[in-house]
Amino acid sequence: MNKDQKQDIKKRILEELKKTEEAILDYKESTKPISPENAIGRVSRMDAINNKSVVEAALRKAEEKLNKLKLVLNKVDDADFGICIRCGEPIPIGRVLLMPQSRNCVRCAQ
Repeated sequence: MNKDQKQDIKKRILEELKKTEEAILDYKESTKPISPENAIGRVSRMDAINNKSVVEAALRKAEEKLNKLKLVLNKVDDADFGICIRCGEPIPIGRVLLMPQSRNCVRCAQ
């Protein structure tokens, strides 16, 4: 992987970091406690509580992704970055962004 490709990857990782941070802010806003004095029915309250738990799971996943993206951003300049540890072939950028912790290409990960 040449220097230009690594710079492009850094740029895309930074963009993904920004999107993930924005998603985390949205999720945090959506997971605020549901006030009992709100005049909503019992079924609506149960639905809101259920939705809150789904959003909390998405928040945890986004925070995990953010941490992994930060980690991979620090490793972009490593000599073996983006190279599959099993076959030695380059790992596609899409995979690096979706699964930054992955050190294998799709074929070798199966």
